[in-house]
Amino acid sequence: MTRHMIRPGFVDDAVDALLRAGVDPAPLLARAGLSEAPSEAVPASRFGALWRAASEALDDEFFGLGARPMRVGSLEMLCHVVLNADSLGQALRRALAFLRLALDAPAGRLTVADGLVQICLTPAPAGHAAFAYRSYWLILHGVCCWLVGRRIPIRQVDFDCPPPPSRDDHRDFFGAPVRFERPQTRLLYSASHLDLVPIRSEASLRVFLRAAPTNLLVRYSHDGGLALKLRGALRGEAFSEWPDFDTLAARLKMSPATLRRQLREEGQSFRAIKDELRNARAQELLRGTDLPVAEIAARTGYAEASAFFRAFVKWTGTSPGDFRKE
Repeated sequence: MTRHMIRPGFVDDAVDALLRAGVDPAPLLARAGLSEAPSEAVPASRFGALWRAASEALDDEFFGLGARPMRVGSLEMLCHVVLNADSLGQALRRALAFLRLALDAPAGRLTVADGLVQICLTPAPAGHAAFAYRSYWLILHGVCCWLVGRRIPIRQVDFDCPPPPSRDDHRDFFGAPVRFERPQTRLLYSASHLDLVPIRSEASLRVFLRAAPTNLLVRYSHDGGLALKLRGALRGEAFSEWPDFDTLAARLKMSPATLRRQLREEGQSFRAIKDELRNARAQELLRGTDLPVAEIAARTGYAEASAFFRAFVKWTGTSPGDFRKE
């Protein structure tokens, strides 16, 4: 398995949350093999060990960030709640209801419109809002990805709070465009995923729980695996010169069928990866330049502005012009 790393800022967030809860982080960091202010990324296994130690010290699996403690054992109960769901959509609704009971706030509400799932959160209690929201998404999304046995690609993440100071690590973590200081906190992805069928059993749940919460950080994260290699390969070339699927497979010394199968196991597809990179670049240009939409379409590999317009609405739920006005 790829050795997944966690940015040091997230360790800082955990330390700040512990201090705010009146817990000395030093012995917990020592148990996890971490320094109090790491300057470089740390292995996900060590951050997972810190999460477990903090849960035991606080009797709260949510770092003391909810309106009430998420008592130790809540993650296990959440998994049991969703285990026998008929579909991912049903599992999500059950999970949101459980987390509302466990935390009170933040609490999530699911809606579906224009082919997109939108999960909106009520405001987190004061203090460390960005870390609270990220932890919520990590639990909810990680459990759902485990349940269906694949990564569910995220389209957009919005936060209603300011970004943590001197930090730019949230987009890499989520693998999707991230915006702060928005009207509401929400996560978006394709509604087609709601029909996915859960594949897990009681036996596989026991295996999953033995590695939790580290596996929430690792197994279905955006920043690892074959999809990461493809993103790196495509980022290195102009959009108009991207190789086709068979050429990429040859570069990776795989057959196209093997590459397609392994991507599917990661919850990815070649088209989704290309769309993700185009979406991110289009949003950067819309936010940071005054270029006409037609020029942005050309710079992201679209021969016609109308095709880019349709794709952008599909990615974000809004038009390029409205996105720029926001």
